[in-house]
Amino acid sequence: MNEPLLKIDLPGIPKVKSGKVREVFDLGESLLFVATDRISAFDVIMPNGIPRKGEALTRLSHYWFDETESLVPNHRLLRGDDPLPGELAEYAEMLEGRSMIVKKCEPLPIECVVRGFLAGSGWKEYQAGGTVCGIQLPAGILECGEIVDPIFTPATKAEEGHDENIPFEKAAELVGSDIAEKARRLSLRIYSAAREKARAKGIIIADTKFEFGLRDGELILIDEVLTSDSSRFWPADDYEAGRSQASFDKQFVRDYLETLEWNKQPPGPVLPEDVVERTRAKYFEAYERITGRTL
Repeated sequence: MNEPLLKIDLPGIPKVKSGKVREVFDLGESLLFVATDRISAFDVIMPNGIPRKGEALTRLSHYWFDETESLVPNHRLLRGDDPLPGELAEYAEMLEGRSMIVKKCEPLPIECVVRGFLAGSGWKEYQAGGTVCGIQLPAGILECGEIVDPIFTPATKAEEGHDENIPFEKAAELVGSDIAEKARRLSLRIYSAAREKARAKGIIIADTKFEFGLRDGELILIDEVLTSDSSRFWPADDYEAGRSQASFDKQFVRDYLETLEWNKQPPGPVLPEDVVERTRAKYFEAYERITGRTL
């Protein structure tokens, strides 16, 4: 198993942001997004990562950008297999498969979340009062049960800690009612199309979050799309409402951390090799099932 790539520096190319997973570099007229192999849980970055996780995420995003570009324009300037420009040639081996060159834009200050099944914070709120982000849902939906008409539940973006769910009206205050309406419409359209495609491959997309940005007044899809880090993927052949589901994300990491006497504050504990390998296998399986390609 390859060593995980945890930090990326490109001498001579300014880094403008280092997130939990991605590094962002300024290429002048465009930006370079590079996905590392870092993994976080409970908002803490673990000291060791998941080998080739960044590649699995980036290649899956490229796949979904290809699949959805007829529905909404996106920020990509190069497709997944396009060669890197000359200024990045010396870093090609490091960047291959995990990089994306994109247009500069003004990101919306909201996460555009779509829920098609009741899980996570949505399930907890529904149990308490029959709503999700203030949206009244029919009575009697089970844990992980399907929401017949998927719902748009925006959230604020948190630089640190958890994003906060907000009502649609608050999102409209933040970005303007016209932009909020368009973001909602596009999010539901993309989710519905992707859910159908993934279901045919044996995967349920329970929920997901999109990011949009404005460029020359046009709303475009940005960042990552329908990956194991931004979505809940469940195996369709094991699905049963009324219980928690197996998943294609970092659940092995979370489950392991819950067995420890750890206060969920930095620094995070080193992950054992078996947890790393099982997590890597799930990221790879999601990519391979959805795309029909191997990594």
